[in-house]
Amino acid sequence: MAYYPGEKSEKRIDHNTLKSLVTSIFKKCDMSHNHAKTVSESLINADLRGIHSHGIIRVPEYVKKLREDGVNPKSNPVIISKFGGAIRVNGKNSMGQIGSKFSMMEAIKAANKNGISFVSLEGSNHCGTLDWYTLMASKKNLIGIAGTNALPTMAPWGGKDKIVGLNPISISFPGIKNHDLVIDTALGQTSHGKIRIYSQKNEKIPDGWAFNSNGLPTIDPNEAINGLIQPIGGFKGIGLAMMVGMLSTLLSNAQYGNNSGNMIDGAKPGADGQFFITININAFIDLETYESKISTIIKEFKASSIADGFKQVYLPGEIENELMNKNLESGIPINDKSIKDLKSIMEQLNLKPSLIATLIN
Repeated sequence: MAYYPGEKSEKRIDHNTLKSLVTSIFKKCDMSHNHAKTVSESLINADLRGIHSHGIIRVPEYVKKLREDGVNPKSNPVIISKFGGAIRVNGKNSMGQIGSKFSMMEAIKAANKNGISFVSLEGSNHCGTLDWYTLMASKKNLIGIAGTNALPTMAPWGGKDKIVGLNPISISFPGIKNHDLVIDTALGQTSHGKIRIYSQKNEKIPDGWAFNSNGLPTIDPNEAINGLIQPIGGFKGIGLAMMVGMLSTLLSNAQYGNNSGNMIDGAKPGADGQFFITININAFIDLETYESKISTIIKEFKASSIADGFKQVYLPGEIENELMNKNLESGIPINDKSIKDLKSIMEQLNLKPSLIATLIN
């Protein structure tokens, strides 16, 4: 779910204004205008869709990566090898969004030519929300799949040590005459970023999200940050997380699990891996037949009787689409802590006072 507590009372900022501010910040970190814009678009898109755990809350962390932690602001990804639709890309320790967007664009081109493509990305870093990439594919009438490794925040089933990452996966199907159907989910009950949002707002997290450092369930976000995230579906979630992590790293020189870093020391620059799969529907069936079938699925789904406590039946991605429409019109809700962090970063980078004033007024 993409709903967060306390949004009604928060300041709202126009998404284009916020995008311009964030782009200016990354340009001050020696990124080119195009690369700074790419990273900014990824974060603003997340906030627009209500995924604030991967929105501008990440700006201070990203600035630190670029200025202190060894991520290269000027690198460009390169193709290492290509065999039909099988492509291996090295992000050259650029920001994760740079290598990931490049990889998805290559996957789209390869699927249009070969019917299907798998792109393995190494030399990468945190890449933001994955639906930003899979929707690039579905908007081109391709099925898009993307996955990434993540720093370990879960324990193996039966264990208590942080060894398994949340390792998110996204899948997007073209809706053709309907909205695209998309899911972007970590394989834990929540993400570390979502817990940080609750901590910023001094709100308790929902029961069932996390364990404290002693392995006991907790609703305290600060205890959860230092503890373990609970997997979805028990041992099934741990197994799926392992598989997504391996797909993200074993077909390249990317690093798996604790070899990519940890929650205490942080991520190792350039150690992350992602994968991107694109499937050309026309290589299997014609789009008219596909459109008829997916429309039938959607109608059947939406025809379900509504359960108590709900206003409607939601398709995958529908809540995020509603939030995007609202936030495009009314502005993106930003909490006081995020505004304070942005102002601090902008002052450190000696950005124009007029830009900082935008956050105050």
